[in-house]
Amino acid sequence: MGSELIFRGHEAQPVHDAYSPKPNKPWLSVTRPIHYMLREQRLLFVLLGVIIATLFFTLVPSSSSSSPTLPYDPLPISYFEGESKLPAYHHRIAAAVHSVGKVPLGIKRKGLRIVVTGGAGFVGSHLVDRLIARGDSVIVVDNFFTGRKENVMHHFGNPRFELIRHDVVEPLLLEVDQIYHLACPASPVHYKFNPTNVVGTLNMLGLAKRVGARFLLTSTSEVYGDPLQHPQKETYWGNVNPIGVRSCYDEGKRTAETLTMDYHRGAGVEVRIARIFNTYGPRMCLDDGRVVSNFVAQALRKEPLTVYGDGKQTRSFQYVSDLVEGLIRLMGGEHVGPFNLGNPGEFTMLELAKVVQETIDPDARIEYRPNTEDDPHKRKPDIGRAKELLGWEPKVDLHKGLPLMVSDFRLRIFGDHKEGATVA
Repeated sequence: MGSELIFRGHEAQPVHDAYSPKPNKPWLSVTRPIHYMLREQRLLFVLLGVIIATLFFTLVPSSSSSSPTLPYDPLPISYFEGESKLPAYHHRIAAAVHSVGKVPLGIKRKGLRIVVTGGAGFVGSHLVDRLIARGDSVIVVDNFFTGRKENVMHHFGNPRFELIRHDVVEPLLLEVDQIYHLACPASPVHYKFNPTNVVGTLNMLGLAKRVGARFLLTSTSEVYGDPLQHPQKETYWGNVNPIGVRSCYDEGKRTAETLTMDYHRGAGVEVRIARIFNTYGPRMCLDDGRVVSNFVAQALRKEPLTVYGDGKQTRSFQYVSDLVEGLIRLMGGEHVGPFNLGNPGEFTMLELAKVVQETIDPDARIEYRPNTEDDPHKRKPDIGRAKELLGWEPKVDLHKGLPLMVSDFRLRIFGDHKEGATVA
């Protein structure tokens, strides 16, 4: 008999096409991470890691300084004892590394790339010393009209130092973070021969605009001319002869300030303006016609001290390290300026001559000559704004700073010879 396959299953059930997912459980997004952290003691390991990291950064000494600038020493002078033979930047870097402060291990200040025009000159070379010492890379641009290669030779061989022989009246293309624009003859003997305020400033402002660098202009107290206000505040507009023998410098710096502010307002360039009053110190030009260098060189050479007019004109004299500190604070601050940077201590020319006599040669005689044209009668800065906004004021008075300058001049005038030897 043939077999048959008989289907004994249940009757087919109706199939619904619509899909209905499971309803969302409340608080699932909150409870799931909590369950994940509680499984396998993950939370314990996270807390343990946080505790270890906290103890490490709290107790382990820092290997680098927390401050971007070196402790300010108003008299960092070793200029007279074979300066060019000593790589001074090594000692300054060591001082920076061991300065006070703690930061997490491996974190340190990033050095800036800075150009200093006129960096081989009197003030510029001292500024370069400070910037190199704090860890920046510095490019010095100088045409050596008044600057001297000897002023920066002690940085040769430092990979963070470059020297370019170039006149800023010609354009220059560089990639930098900051521009200190010091390039300009500052003494009457030189600026009457080669005034470069306007064109050089215009080129450096153009560079700052192209690369987005912060720009600092070193202007001058000469923008006040023969002032009718005493002491002079930054709000004073000045009393300047626009066609006098000094006007190429006075009006040139006033124009440089105008250009600087126009680039700031019109092109968004970050700018700073410093108005520098009489400054003295090592590395000044020996015969540049400025009163302090004139008196010191004449006294050392046993020549009469030349006083122009009746000697009652007043000036204020700041030591170069004080000025450099002010420039660095201004560049690193948030205020455009202008700021007066000078020592408010006021001396007549006769009083200055007496200080030089006391320091060098009490027997040095004074010789009077006719006064020069447009010579200001009084000059004294009001530095209240710099004190308030920059926290800056000069620390070295004339009686402390002048002997340091005299030592430098004596070495450069007489060399290895004694003071009484004949100078060729």
